[in-house]
Amino acid sequence: MLVCSCNIITREEILATINDLLMQDEWRFIAPVLVYHEMGKRGRCCRCFPDLVDLIVKTTEAFHREASTDETKVLTFIAKLKKHHEQCETARMLAAHRLKKVNVA
Repeated sequence: MLVCSCNIITREEILATINDLLMQDEWRFIAPVLVYHEMGKRGRCCRCFPDLVDLIVKTTEAFHREASTDETKVLTFIAKLKKHHEQCETARMLAAHRLKKVNVA
């Protein structure tokens, strides 16, 4: 399944990259820009980022569950991950809104 049509990146490629990053450091904070950097790509329109964030959260959670990581640590880490991604998405939406206002004026 295609996740990013700008860069032609599939779900499988993204999952493999996220898992590679987690193998390097299981507590690493993974953001969309890090996934793209690791793949030698960059976000263009960034409309895929919300789906990418969902994949990051689900993959990170699954990784820790398979590794039998302490449930409390997993829940705390995933909550922090989701909160940070929500803050990033809000900032992205505000920036897009400001850009739209500038282009209309």
